[in-house]
Amino acid sequence: MTRQRPLVIFLDANILFSAAYGSPALERLWDEAAQGRYLMIASHYVVEEARRNLDKASHRIALEKCLSQVKLVPEADPGMSCPIPPPEKDRPVLMAAVIARADCLVTGDLLHFGPFFGQRIQGVMICRLRDLE
Repeated sequence: MTRQRPLVIFLDANILFSAAYGSPALERLWDEAAQGRYLMIASHYVVEEARRNLDKASHRIALEKCLSQVKLVPEADPGMSCPIPPPEKDRPVLMAAVIARADCLVTGDLLHFGPFFGQRIQGVMICRLRDLE
């Protein structure tokens, strides 16, 4: 019997931030990742953005706990061309997902990534958390 590989999910900073706040939907994602359904990945850039935006010590502690299940992946070369025109601050997010060969980039950023939800950009599906279910 062959086991199917887990779906590789690149987490945007807003997802990590929400997980640190204890979002029930994200708790389910972490539970499913623990069961092997997903492999959650993120870059240092994304992690640092999430950390910067957490002002309470309890949320920073919760983030670190969440990160124990997240594999850190390398940053993309800043000189890499980006196939879509997100703002400068979002390019490292998408390109890190691309070079990590993520199956999808999960984000809550409707403003910058919303127009690309449901689209595959260089192999990475841009989606919301609810699109995984």
